[in-house]
Amino acid sequence: MADELTHFDKEGKAIMVDVSEKSLTIREAVAGGEVRMKPEVLQQILSQRIKKGDVFAVARLAGIMAAKQTSALIPLCHPLPLSAIEIDFDSDPQHGLVTISATTKVTGQTGVEMEALTAVSVAALTIYDMCKAIDREMVIGEICLLKKTGGKSGTFSRNLINSVTT
Repeated sequence: MADELTHFDKEGKAIMVDVSEKSLTIREAVAGGEVRMKPEVLQQILSQRIKKGDVFAVARLAGIMAAKQTSALIPLCHPLPLSAIEIDFDSDPQHGLVTISATTKVTGQTGVEMEALTAVSVAALTIYDMCKAIDREMVIGEICLLKKTGGKSGTFSRNLINSVTT
């Protein structure tokens, strides 16, 4: 694991990392997050009673679109030809909790963690947007990298003990 920051040159100026010498490898990342809301709002989502439409379908599309646009949003990210993006939702109606997971995959020279994190973030924001008229107290949180594979640094898996995104 490198202790140095790679997005700065010797003078401390921000740079886009040169990955031209890196090998192409299959890289995958999984990120997670959550949206907490009033249980009755989640019941409305699950029973398709939100006036703006199918909340999870729209949030899934928003997350996919966001993952594909990550390099336009995060200044030093490389544009990546993503080969797969999958977004899943799990719900706990009793506690008003929606957990989101996003898996991104590429065969490339740099990782896809930012794409997975961006997908989760935008999916969560979309849920908020579609339901804010009935619950402005929703809380988006626990967005984190859960796992990544591939590349020189190898595999990372978050210790999920006590994590609400499991």
